[in-house]
Amino acid sequence: MEYMLTILPSMLSGLKMTVGVFLLTLVGALPLGMIVSMALRSDIYLLRWLTNGYIWIMRGTPLLLQIVFVYYGLSIAHIATLPRFEAAVFTFILNYAAYFAEIFRGGLQSVPDGQYDGAKVLGFTQWQTMRKIVLPQVVKIVMPSVGNEVVNLVKDSSLIYVIGLADLMRAGNIAAARDVTLVPYLMVGALYLVLTIVATVVMRGIETKLNYYK
Repeated sequence: MEYMLTILPSMLSGLKMTVGVFLLTLVGALPLGMIVSMALRSDIYLLRWLTNGYIWIMRGTPLLLQIVFVYYGLSIAHIATLPRFEAAVFTFILNYAAYFAEIFRGGLQSVPDGQYDGAKVLGFTQWQTMRKIVLPQVVKIVMPSVGNEVVNLVKDSSLIYVIGLADLMRAGNIAAARDVTLVPYLMVGALYLVLTIVATVVMRGIETKLNYYK
């Protein structure tokens, strides 16, 4: 117990970094995913082609490779040199926005065309139709799938250690290598489990509140 209390400050410091990446990714990826999902339904062929290509790349290549490419590859190619934290958040947003876009696309397709026609008859603008009629239904429909991705994001955030960020996983690696013990890894696992439980409870709470909409 004394040893666990000794390394706890470094673990909590790493946890702060992990939570920061997690929250910033959600803030950026959710709206971007919605925008991309609407672009997928655009009448402009080039826009649909570009967004489909983006989704194929993001979903078809490992997130770990994407992180390495953004941080190291862009610098080597003299395109851009991003700080570690910004590179990690940027990559996570692009990656998860692609998954959210597919989820939102499925939600948009599940809304009957008759509701769009009815809104037009009632004189609703396209924006009013989307905001008052379509989006409330889409949010309720996609929430379970979004919740699954949120839980995955908690665990995927451990990948940022590969570019040297002082996250929870890196703190555990350093302590385990220094003290030759598995206790830090057990603490890391426990903290990730707590984060996962919290994310799951929050998402289920949101789903429950959305059940009023039938």
